[in-house]
Amino acid sequence: MEIHVKASHFEAHGHNRDHAFDNVILHIVHEADKKVRNARGEEVLTAEIEFDNRVFEKYIDLINNPFAVACQGEIEKLDRFFIRHWLSSLVVERLQNKSDLILKIFSETGNDWEETFYRTLSRYFGFRVNTEPFEMLAASLPFKIIRKHIDNRLQTEALLFGTSGMLDEGLFRNAINDDFYKDLLREFKILSSKYSLKPMHGWLWKFSKLRPVNFPTIRISQLAAMLSVTGGLFSKVIEAKDIDSLRQAFEVSASEYWDNHYVFGKKSRKISKSAGTTASDILLINAVIPVVFVYGKYRDDLEMCERAVSFLEEIKPEENTLLTDWKIAGIEAGSAFDSQALIQLRNEYCKKRRCLDCRIGGRLINTGSNFKRPEELMLEP
Repeated sequence: MEIHVKASHFEAHGHNRDHAFDNVILHIVHEADKKVRNARGEEVLTAEIEFDNRVFEKYIDLINNPFAVACQGEIEKLDRFFIRHWLSSLVVERLQNKSDLILKIFSETGNDWEETFYRTLSRYFGFRVNTEPFEMLAASLPFKIIRKHIDNRLQTEALLFGTSGMLDEGLFRNAINDDFYKDLLREFKILSSKYSLKPMHGWLWKFSKLRPVNFPTIRISQLAAMLSVTGGLFSKVIEAKDIDSLRQAFEVSASEYWDNHYVFGKKSRKISKSAGTTASDILLINAVIPVVFVYGKYRDDLEMCERAVSFLEEIKPEENTLLTDWKIAGIEAGSAFDSQALIQLRNEYCKKRRCLDCRIGGRLINTGSNFKRPEELMLEP
């Protein structure tokens, strides 16, 4: 079947001279303005479908709307329960999208869930700016090696800092005279020889335009603290039944050295470098909860999948420009459940103007140009 707005478009597009279109058995059009023939000279059966032009005009209005959210100004007219139901589907859709990446890592790691979790967690530890270096670090330093030294914080940090390239003597000017730096370097030389580890290039890490508390040096030490959980971090995550016990595993502090340092060899004002609630929530939303959801699906554990989704309802929403656009449009996120759904809607539907695939867009389009607010309708009490 071939579809055109007008039947004459069949010839305008040159299909009547292209034998590839000789197998067209039905030509569907909005306006049958002429009879058309294929390249063999045979008349093509044409079916004319009429529709309310106001619906088409509404669709055109939406996709040509200059606002970030195409239905801005009209979405508030819709029933809140209807919107909530659509957001619930979008949350699952977003988790499904993240599942693809997690399952890819799962396959690459030989179906090792601890390794998969470690790599997924590390990926989001960079908070966008250092995402790629953290991914490279996790790929270069398998978790099975870290696991052997998890009860020794110095060795765990030595493995992470050494493999990251942070112990390169030329990277930090004053590091060579720093005792903690020398301890890490000594440990890493022994461990790298034992496990044949090859350090990354230290210059891959970005420090500029970051708040000092977000420097990769601080983040790597915090990652070491998270991985040093007794009994294993992944096991603790899977066994967590409530958001508080889950969050506790990620609200950790960098080692004592970093209380008065941001980089090696340079002292600063003393302050504990802890991963606060905001930072830990970002990890929960983007890495931890998606892994719990995928693990539940993998094991056909519906209760675990539902628990992962419920965790999102207990976390505050993120703060970014995408959610600001939704707030302007009249939809404000009350939890990470809402914010994740709205981010999915914005990225996968609004940006691509997939209004026909969006339940909100579809409902508005179907009303045509004469949509009335509930208070304007003559409803029975």
